[in-house]
Amino acid sequence: MKKWISFPHRAGRHSRQAHVDLPDGTYEREMGKEGFFGPAAHFYHTHIPTGWSDFQGPLRPHAFDTNLLSEFGGSPWDAEQLLGNAHLRLRIWKTDRDMDHLVRNADGDDLLFVHHGQGDLYCDFGHLAYEAGDYIVIPRGCMWRLAPAQKTELLMVEATGSHYQLPDKGLVGPHAIFDPAMLDIPALDDAFETQRSDNENWRVVVKARQQLSTITYPFNPLDAVGWKGDLSVVRVNVRDIRPLMSHRYHLPPSAHTTFVAGRFVVCTFAPRPIESDPGALKVPFYHNNDDYDEVIFYHRGNFFSRDNIEEGMITYHPFGFTHGPHPKAFEAGKKAALKETDEIAVMIDSRDALDIGAAAERVENNDYVNSWKPKD
Repeated sequence: MKKWISFPHRAGRHSRQAHVDLPDGTYEREMGKEGFFGPAAHFYHTHIPTGWSDFQGPLRPHAFDTNLLSEFGGSPWDAEQLLGNAHLRLRIWKTDRDMDHLVRNADGDDLLFVHHGQGDLYCDFGHLAYEAGDYIVIPRGCMWRLAPAQKTELLMVEATGSHYQLPDKGLVGPHAIFDPAMLDIPALDDAFETQRSDNENWRVVVKARQQLSTITYPFNPLDAVGWKGDLSVVRVNVRDIRPLMSHRYHLPPSAHTTFVAGRFVVCTFAPRPIESDPGALKVPFYHNNDDYDEVIFYHRGNFFSRDNIEEGMITYHPFGFTHGPHPKAFEAGKKAALKETDEIAVMIDSRDALDIGAAAERVENNDYVNSWKPKD
């Protein structure tokens, strides 16, 4: 058990409650430990904490437009890594044709988020239809392939060497955010039976230690006639996620955690009412998340805390970088111009620094760092 050095104290002009009733003319900045779970201090500044006039060096924030990516190949293993480290690998894969082979990841669990498209997934456990907004968790070692009915675009998040689990939901109980009963599993249905074949060669491309091996069978190895146990591919759609809300207090991103893995978490920002209490912040608070790198994939809607960020883009804020809403969003929040959000976004908080891949560098908006500068 951790024993933090803890001495709650107050000095000068400050709010009695974090994120509520800020002193007139001030901007709140949170500095904390362990993301949003450890001890924290709140500072009240007379200038916006992100109001820099110049920003030099590798710490700067990044924005990548994945809509500009074009070369993908016929296999998810063809997708180039955008961001990654020893525990996490993030890719975008786009495809419009049936896979002519199976894949199996021996390095870790895969999380597929369907940004566009619909179709069918076939795997060891059976057949599962998919559509935009689906999260699909594929356990390590499972064989699978896609048969798109529409052009499909996936955000792929590999938990290298670890496994996806559900978060501890604490006081709100296990059925909050989404009930585990909402998790769908594949079926051994007619579609699965139809895809079986005994008289043709099937390749299984296995990724292990980030290297590929091909195993060929004289039959389709997706030929299970039954299975049992408590391990499976599972699916949940963002429409079934019911975010935690407080009309009097802006909750931290950790309240929206959807999955946890070794050394990172995956959170979902889903539509919700905006805080209605007159004194509560209406936008994310400025903060230094000094222990985690933050990545957000923007799926749908109007991203109320960002300016000039579109669907299909990714932002990356490395740890140690003070960040928060863009100036235009902050001013709109103060005026309570919006009553609810309509955004859907996937956030990944990584406990270890992420490396930027060559594919991400090709589609980076290098002017993103200047988007926090005060407008003249």
